[in-house]
Amino acid sequence: KLNKSCRYFKMKKIKNLEAKTAQTLIKEYIDSNSVLQTDKSTTFSDLSDCIDVHVREISGTDEGKFNLRWVHIAISNLKKHLQTYHMISERMMQNYLDEFCYKLNRRYFGQKLFERLIIASIYPYWCDCG
Repeated sequence: KLNKSCRYFKMKKIKNLEAKTAQTLIKEYIDSNSVLQTDKSTTFSDLSDCIDVHVREISGTDEGKFNLRWVHIAISNLKKHLQTYHMISERMMQNYLDEFCYKLNRRYFGQKLFERLIIASIYPYWCDCG
C-alpha cells in the first residue's frame, strides 16, 4: 500500500543557495549513512564527502514530481502559513519555520497530542533571537 503521508520535516533558514552551505547543513543534520534524495540543482552537485547515497532527480519529470511531492507540498503549505502573519521579520524567520515544522510533524498525534505537548513544553524549541 502506498504511504500517503510524509514523515518528519526540519527547515533551516539559510543565507544563500551555494553548495558549501548545503554541505555544511547536511553534515550537521543528516547521518552520513542516510539516502539523500534531491533535485538536480547545482546546490547539491557534490555531496560525495557528506553522504554515502545521493539520488538526484529532475523535479519536472513524472518520477521527480512523485518522489519530491512532499517537499513541494510542504513548501506550498509554508507559504500559506506565512501569509497568516501581518508582518514577517527576517530576524524571526527561523521561529516561523520551527513553528510550521512543529505543527507539520505532530498533525497525526491524535489523542496523545496534549501529553506530547506537555513533554515538548519542557524543552527550549525556540532559537535565541537576541
